[in-house]
Amino acid sequence: MNALELQHEVDRLLLHIRGLVAVSDLLERRGASEREVRAHREEIDRLRDRLAHLISDNRDALGAAA
Repeated sequence: MNALELQHEVDRLLLHIRGLVAVSDLLERRGASEREVRAHREEIDRLRDRLAHLISDNRDALGAAA
């Protein structure tokens, strides 16, 4: 994966996480079931882990993109 592709993937993951956080908060405020809120939170955690690994595994390429 080149630096540009990596930056695109990081941006995509961040946008997805932000969207899930917004939806999760909205679901909570509107009284959604604990199961539904938890499912969103688990997906947020999964994507955060993916983002952390992506960044950690590709520090050199990300530095070159900056």
